[in-house]
Amino acid sequence: MDWVMRTQANTSAIERRAATLPGRRSVKKDYQAAWLCKAISLIDLTTLAGDDTDARVRRLCAKARQPVSAALLDTLGMQGLTTGAVCVYHDMVPTAVAALAGSGIPVAAVSTGFPAGLSPFHLRLAEIGESVAAGAQEIDIVISRRHVLSGNWQALYDEMSQMRAACGQAHVKAILATGELGTLRNVAMASLVCMMAGADFIKTSTGKESVNATLPVSLTMIRAIRDYHAATGIHVGYKPAGGISKAKDALVYLSLIKDELGHRWLQPDLFRFGASSLLGDIERQLEHHVSGSYSAGWRHAMS
Repeated sequence: MDWVMRTQANTSAIERRAATLPGRRSVKKDYQAAWLCKAISLIDLTTLAGDDTDARVRRLCAKARQPVSAALLDTLGMQGLTTGAVCVYHDMVPTAVAALAGSGIPVAAVSTGFPAGLSPFHLRLAEIGESVAAGAQEIDIVISRRHVLSGNWQALYDEMSQMRAACGQAHVKAILATGELGTLRNVAMASLVCMMAGADFIKTSTGKESVNATLPVSLTMIRAIRDYHAATGIHVGYKPAGGISKAKDALVYLSLIKDELGHRWLQPDLFRFGASSLLGDIERQLEHHVSGSYSAGWRHAMS
């Protein structure tokens, strides 16, 4: 608790640093194509709509297996490229598991009363168990924001610890819903507590809040990960989610990870994008790299 209470976040310095990132000279040509292929391998391809169907999930899984046309991948020398995972609601886990059988692509399930996280706690734990039993290898859980807003860090730790235990061998991503936590210091403290309690990843948002992933929030969480690793030797992953839809945005986030955490975090076990529309724009950029022409967006649909 001493460590948690000592945690600070210099908001003005964080915002100044974050503001410099998009204006940097971007990588170009073959280097840009290589970074964009890396970004594809780090995407949690996601569908979290109320009208999801088995057919939609199967199409999404087919897209995860073959995210870019085979001809384009052959030209780029990137055969076998897949996304990092497929993320769905619990009811769609069996469909996704069956559709991805043999691919090596894990299925992630959003759980614990996603997105609000306000269902009874025993039901949230039971939901985790049901998703793991159905074959989900990763569980995206939602923390109780009220614990952060009221400064009840012990309650947050206890909640996260029990969720971690319920996940068993599955990796757990703790969604902080940073747009609802009020301050960057709250974000830093919540990040630290969740890592202490066993989170394998910390994640910005559900994608359902009015404010989702931002560069200042990302910098705050990434530096919490860096400090935690320096103190404990434990690697914790990071997942920005919501609002990242352009290839140029993906390059900014990748450069931030490279600068602040290093190459080790540019792997699927330690970094993911929570996105779907991002993939379509990356496809367009890769096709432009190869052909010199931009294709219409409808040619790169998710289904």
